[in-house]
Amino acid sequence: MIEDENQRKINIREVQPADLERCFEIETISYSGDEAASKEKILKRIRTYPEGFVVLELADEVIGFINSGATHQVELSDEEFKELIGHDPDGKHIVIMSVVVHPEHQRRGFASQLMKRFTAKMKEAGKTDIYLICQTGLIDMYASHGFSYLGKSDSDHGGLSWHEMVLTL
Repeated sequence: MIEDENQRKINIREVQPADLERCFEIETISYSGDEAASKEKILKRIRTYPEGFVVLELADEVIGFINSGATHQVELSDEEFKELIGHDPDGKHIVIMSVVVHPEHQRRGFASQLMKRFTAKMKEAGKTDIYLICQTGLIDMYASHGFSYLGKSDSDHGGLSWHEMVLTL
């Protein structure tokens, strides 16, 4: 447990089923249209791989989260993986599907705190690397956390263009 600049308690923990509604709300507010995961997809991620799904609470309210899947073979443009088709908890590669902080709490370092804790958790779990796709404006933020740029992605998720990145643990 740490505190933010206003001395409010911050807690980063593994997701619980009771977090579904709040996570869906944050996902819907933060991502546009088809880019946002459905409530059903989020529930499946919670149930299937809770160890790869962390939430950040500020003063006991979830304000952000990271969710992911594990695999033996990474194919970042594979849309089915977002539904955890091909997920294997024993896989050494992690694929992040969402890194999101409620818009009211963005640009205050919460995403960085989430990334640091998530990265440490995956390293502790014996994973070898973490992959993600992101929009152009987030490349530098992920690079600041040690991610390397792999190139433009073949994914057109949500009708957008994406970039692939990887962090070796």
